[in-house]
Amino acid sequence: MKLQSQLNLAFSALLLVILTAAGFVIYSLILDMLIDDEKAELKQKGELLVQVINEQYGSMQDVQEFSDFLEEQDLQLFLYNRKQDRVLYYTMPRQFVEGFSRQDFFKDNEEDLWEIGSRKYVASRILFYPESSGMELILLTPLNDLQKVQQDFFRRMLFVFIIGAIAALLLSYFLTNKLVTPLSRLKHQLKKIEKRKFDEIRPIKASGEILEVAQSVYDMATELQRYMKTQQVFFQNASHELKTPLMTIQGYAEGIRDKVFDETDQEKGLEMMVTEVNRLKVIINEMILLAKLDSSQAEYEPENIYTTVMVQQVLDRTLPTRNEKGVEVRFDDDPDSMLFVDQEKLLRALLNVTVNAIRHAKEQVRISVNAQTITIEDDGEGISENLIPHIFHRFVKGKNGETGLGLAIARAIIEQSGGKIMVNKSELGGAKFTIQF
Repeated sequence: MKLQSQLNLAFSALLLVILTAAGFVIYSLILDMLIDDEKAELKQKGELLVQVINEQYGSMQDVQEFSDFLEEQDLQLFLYNRKQDRVLYYTMPRQFVEGFSRQDFFKDNEEDLWEIGSRKYVASRILFYPESSGMELILLTPLNDLQKVQQDFFRRMLFVFIIGAIAALLLSYFLTNKLVTPLSRLKHQLKKIEKRKFDEIRPIKASGEILEVAQSVYDMATELQRYMKTQQVFFQNASHELKTPLMTIQGYAEGIRDKVFDETDQEKGLEMMVTEVNRLKVIINEMILLAKLDSSQAEYEPENIYTTVMVQQVLDRTLPTRNEKGVEVRFDDDPDSMLFVDQEKLLRALLNVTVNAIRHAKEQVRISVNAQTITIEDDGEGISENLIPHIFHRFVKGKNGETGLGLAIARAIIEQSGGKIMVNKSELGGAKFTIQF
């Protein structure tokens, strides 16, 4: 079942439950309200009759004097003497008087609904003045009359409910259609992503959470497209990087096999083959490490370490390279700075970035630590503007680069450590790598 149908069905069921409950409650309350209104009206009529009787007939000793008057009122009533427990006058059939008497309705001042057989009556009692006379006027109204009014009101209410329900369902259909349509369009965009038709993806009109989901889908598509292009570039670069040393090894191996080289050239060829094999090993090992980092298969054991201690280890390990290049490294430390990271892995990342800076520096490299930030910059030629967006991709090498995997490995380790690495131009003139945790 489609989402729109499910929403409309759920709304219809909810509306039916609410209307049924409301109708039941209203139907029950209507009768109570009608009974209360009828009792008030009977009391008002009774008080008016009692007042007329008192004013026009005075003494209540001779009932016959005003019986004709009561007969003219066309009311269902009893004239009852409490002291004598006797009905002096009535306008209803005799059997009603006897039935009400047997059930002690005349004596019971609290009962408002009188019942005889299957008939019920609403009763209202009005005392004559003075109360010591014991005379009481009792007016009755059949409950059936009130129930007819109740049923008539309920039919009208049911008609209104039906019209309201139809209007609500139409509004529900309109709103759910407005809600579901962007989702349907978004589904078509996802199909395009599935078929890798990234150039055909178009934004949809939506609002609220659906707009946020749509934006996330577009971001995902952009990232997926970038990743796929990166993978294509990776395989192209990887094949090129692996092909070059393999061709060198193949060329020397075939020359030695065919005895093309003399003894001296053979020695050089063997040395070159060993060098290229070692280069291949470095590339392959770094590719394996990068694959493990990307797939989260590498073990990660974080611990609290002082940043200064880690940077000092980097300086110790790069000492031969610095001396060989004649590069001075200045270190601005922060003794209180601590990181919760895997020390060996982050040390590898910092070494890659630092060695890269030393390789491209002219005279100076500066390493700064400030709280959760590490900055490594050099005074070299820097990174060209068109290369900056891709510098952390695999096999992307700047001038004098080696395998093109060092910075990619550094980025993978830093991101796995909960940080990020950025590059821009340094005040020293070269590149500035900023690592934030």
